Amino acid sequence: MVKHSENIIVGVSIGDMNGIGPEVILKTFEDSRMLEVCTPVIFANAKIVSFFKKTFNLTANIHGIDKLDQLVLGKINVLNVWREGVNVEFGTLDDAVGTYAIKSFQAATQALKNNKIDVLVTAPINKYNIQAENYKFAGHTDYLNEQLEGDALMFMIHEDIKVGLVTDHVPIQEVNKHITPALLEQKINTINETLRKDFRINKPKIAVLGLNPHCGDNGVIGKEDAEIIKPTLERLFKKGIQVFGPFAADSFFGSNQHAKFDAVVAMYHDQGLIPFKTLSFGEGVNYTGGLTKIRTSPDHGTGFDIAGKNVAHESSFREAVYSAIDIFKNRNEYNELTHNPLKISASKE
Repeated sequence: MVKHSENIIVGVSIGDMNGIGPEVILKTFEDSRMLEVCTPVIFANAKIVSFFKKTFNLTANIHGIDKLDQLVLGKINVLNVWREGVNVEFGTLDDAVGTYAIKSFQAATQALKNNKIDVLVTAPINKYNIQAENYKFAGHTDYLNEQLEGDALMFMIHEDIKVGLVTDHVPIQEVNKHITPALLEQKINTINETLRKDFRINKPKIAVLGLNPHCGDNGVIGKEDAEIIKPTLERLFKKGIQVFGPFAADSFFGSNQHAKFDAVVAMYHDQGLIPFKTLSFGEGVNYTGGLTKIRTSPDHGTGFDIAGKNVAHESSFREAVYSAIDIFKNRNEYNELTHNPLKISASKE
């Protein structure tokens, strides 16, 4: 593998090919400047990627390979994960296409585990048509949590706002059953460490939203905030983590309180993602924190309604690539600085 200071190998899973994933991938790397900072490897099939390139009138050259040790720096590499043709019908929910999305994702994950690629960026999948005998996960995060070391965290990131979730793809009627001191501690600890290691924030300040309206109004609208969340935050604060709350979620973002903190912890999916996407849509990134490997993705879905029309914008996918690269560099630097701090300190004297 090349020196990481020179070029970072970015693995890319193709996503649902009936959606906008292939379009935003190719539009991102159509810009030759991207190839100066990374070498992409798309896990798919060279013929189908050539089809997408022609469909969207793109000119970037692709380089088909059968093994990862054949990749060429400065090229858009396409690893042939399968050989057969795939029937693409843009905007259509298709179980067969879903199986290829998972083939791509699983092959890319394996390459990440084996250090054949440095980071993974995933194009959007459809949670319905990916379900199969060998894949029974709600999305990317749960599978990565099983395959990689660590405790996965759904962490939405943007220059101006970062939101971590205590629960992610959980039905709203079941959320309160998952809010336990143990899970809260795990997620907040993960966010704190992620901010320190991956974003180089020395002493992160973390805000936590309440579960119930008005944080339960002293038990009138639920007791979880007073009996579970608040005591857990007080315990973590005493341990040295700069965590504050719980804050009433309805006014927190509108009053710009999020700007005072390095990250915000939401109790459930929409509580965190609605304000995040409202404030950052098109530039936000979904980062799976807490794992030993790095994976990012754009903040949007498959976009079936605009698929194949050549109108999808690549900004969020491009930001996902940039974020993966930045996090990779930050983590390597952090590991180097903390591996033997006494030796580093002595060398400076």
